[in-house]
Amino acid sequence: MRATRDRLLQQEDLNFLLTNRVPRLALTRFMGWYSRIESPWLTRLSIAIWRLFSDLDLSDAKNSAFRSLHECFTRELKPGSRPVHPDASLLTSPSDAIVGACGTLEGLDALQAKGMPYRLQDLFGSDEAAAPWRNGTYVTLRLTSSMYHRFHAPCDARLEHVTYLSGDTWNVNPVALKRVERLYCRNERAVLRLRRPNGDRLALVPVAAILVASIRLHALDVRLHLRYRGPNEIPCNVAMTKGEELGWFEHGSTIIVFAPPGYALADGITPGARLRMGQPLMRMPKDAR
Repeated sequence: MRATRDRLLQQEDLNFLLTNRVPRLALTRFMGWYSRIESPWLTRLSIAIWRLFSDLDLSDAKNSAFRSLHECFTRELKPGSRPVHPDASLLTSPSDAIVGACGTLEGLDALQAKGMPYRLQDLFGSDEAAAPWRNGTYVTLRLTSSMYHRFHAPCDARLEHVTYLSGDTWNVNPVALKRVERLYCRNERAVLRLRRPNGDRLALVPVAAILVASIRLHALDVRLHLRYRGPNEIPCNVAMTKGEELGWFEHGSTIIVFAPPGYALADGITPGARLRMGQPLMRMPKDAR
């Protein structure tokens, strides 16, 4: 038993070393350059190597060939590949993902992993921005590198504001989440503030990571990345329908969804569960439907 535990710890040490104790920003910028090289043979070779280390499945991709790795990372899907649950009382998952920490906030404290809390004030950038979600409900959605990287509206809503917070590019895998305090608050991220037709506020926080550090939103005419210099507070007034595409990551990362008190996790939303975009994520209070 002890020998097994020691081997697991050694594997975690190696994983953490290879994915974090490296020049993260330099590797991320290099990946951004490399992924945009338009070369059919280099792209095919890169995808073949990628498949050796992941469960990459391109069977539902809209296109069968890609000019660059960037096209593969940000691929669209065939129509009908991700049906969106029609029940208006349900928030649906904005992305394909593995569920991480989730549940009810302790005031303005959330968990990134067991025993590793973080403050919403640090994640959102200020006390005022975090206040609407005190004692609310949250779900952490982790996208692996091989997943579909676009994310969508979890309900009919209006995008009212985007806050961009530059930062580091730590890996967001479970090994790093257990070791790096306040990791989500350190990494580059955007805070998307939405309002439902009934007035309820929601927030989606896409968090970038190593080899990612680039977020594109259809509502903005700029790409949010490490060399973006502002403005950091961007007012919006964009109506969206449930399931409508909001934007994409340029590799795998994390989206954290926040809802006000009274919202409950949908059936089956527990750490480790695998979701597809459009599946139920949260249920709104009965008196707000």
